Amino acid sequence: MSLSHAILIVLAGVGAGTINALVGSGTLITFPTLVAMGYPPVTSTMSNAVGLVAGNVSSTWAYRRELSGQWDRLRWQIPASIIGAIIGAGLLLHLPEKVFAEIVPVLLIAALILVVVGPRIQAWAQDRAQKAGRAGDEVSPRRMAALVLSTFAIGIYGGYFTAAQGILLVGVMGALLPESMQRMNAAKNLLTLLVNLVAALAYTFVAFHRISWPVAGLIAVGSLLGGWLGARYGRRLSPNALRATIVVVGLIGVYRLLAV
Repeated sequence: MSLSHAILIVLAGVGAGTINALVGSGTLITFPTLVAMGYPPVTSTMSNAVGLVAGNVSSTWAYRRELSGQWDRLRWQIPASIIGAIIGAGLLLHLPEKVFAEIVPVLLIAALILVVVGPRIQAWAQDRAQKAGRAGDEVSPRRMAALVLSTFAIGIYGGYFTAAQGILLVGVMGALLPESMQRMNAAKNLLTLLVNLVAALAYTFVAFHRISWPVAGLIAVGSLLGGWLGARYGRRLSPNALRATIVVVGLIGVYRLLAV
């Protein structure tokens, strides 16, 4: 690996960690970057998932105060995310690589669409949270069941292909929970951390040789810093600039995948 490639991967990790702390689509920076550099799609997604765990840890820790008072719900969401992630990681590990290579451009385009419409999803979620009243209002059993099932489905998606799962989580929680945006973001960071951690462990134990460990290490260094920066200073960054960066890099990745 050349020095320029190593620096680019670290910078992509910083960007991904920052964006994950804010909106949860940082994979759309690192994954297309790796694909554009010539890494196979499955190797890219596995190395990416392993590397981004560090950034998930730093952003979750930075938002730890906002998790207070949410554990009665999270104790149901956490197992749903973990079980879903196990299934998703299992699909990636056992389905032929050709299947992933064929489906990932579709997933990538869908994730980019989510990034573009993400502000509307978040604004809608915030509006619902404000109309619902104060945080901590009781959630009906029907809504809780819908929340857990949705979290499980997003866990499967995240275990298979991590991009934009944070936006999906915020959208679901905004529809079902009377919580503020910052508290939902804290819960999103925790659940994303668990999904990525489960996927990373599965990839490590089952497909150790398919992971590019230098790449994973560089992404880990970058995302650890980026997660902290995103949680501490990221709200000062231009959301439009962040989204534009994600879309441009993502489209490059789609082009590179389709050109293979």
